[in-house]
Amino acid sequence: MELNAELARARRYYDGFASTYERRRDGEGRYHDLVDDLEVELVEPLVRGREVLEVGCGTGLILRRLSAFAARAVGVDLSPGMLERAKARGLEVVEGSATELPFADGSFDVAVSFKTLPHVPDLRRALAEMARVVRPGGTLVVELYNPRSLRALVKRLFPAGKVASGTERDVFVRFDDRASLEAALPVDAHIVGARGVRVVTLAGRMLDLPWLGARLAWTERALADTPVGVRYGGFVSWILRRT
Repeated sequence: MELNAELARARRYYDGFASTYERRRDGEGRYHDLVDDLEVELVEPLVRGREVLEVGCGTGLILRRLSAFAARAVGVDLSPGMLERAKARGLEVVEGSATELPFADGSFDVAVSFKTLPHVPDLRRALAEMARVVRPGGTLVVELYNPRSLRALVKRLFPAGKVASGTERDVFVRFDDRASLEAALPVDAHIVGARGVRVVTLAGRMLDLPWLGARLAWTERALADTPVGVRYGGFVSWILRRT
């Protein structure tokens, strides 16, 4: 696959990240487990018994969980390093870009993407590609970084976190609210729901604190599907329906 300069930079970033990506994930830290749980629980009723594509599947942590209740679960990712770990889990994955998905029109009932589209410069094209590969009447779940959130404020005020030999600012990052999402939507897709994730947690490690962590986790769950959660969540998972 031929890559432009921006995609090549993103691939290098995620290939470098692949070896350490799962630290404090998959049962090793409350923060990432809570985030993954809130994402998977949102999509389970949409995915159960259906064919699903995860765009930006990474090492396959979420795809593995989707495969437990989907009729078929397929992942696509730009990074061979990430995909190597997903393949080791026995998952069905392919290499590809979010803006040029290597699938025919109408190949899936559902397409989901978590924490990937905020790193895609051409959001409009990525959404159009996800809608293209979903059958009419199907569903898209797209997670965006929220510019109104405490998380966005922390990212602006504090130094970038270390990733492999660089920092998280070595890759393109965008923040989009509902208005910018609606401006980028294909004409045959519309918003039907949303969930906010990481609404009140300033730093992920706060969730690992014995007393505070349990209360923060409870609050995050309580707020996720409320107007406050959707307005101020650090990540917002938007549910779209294709007509």
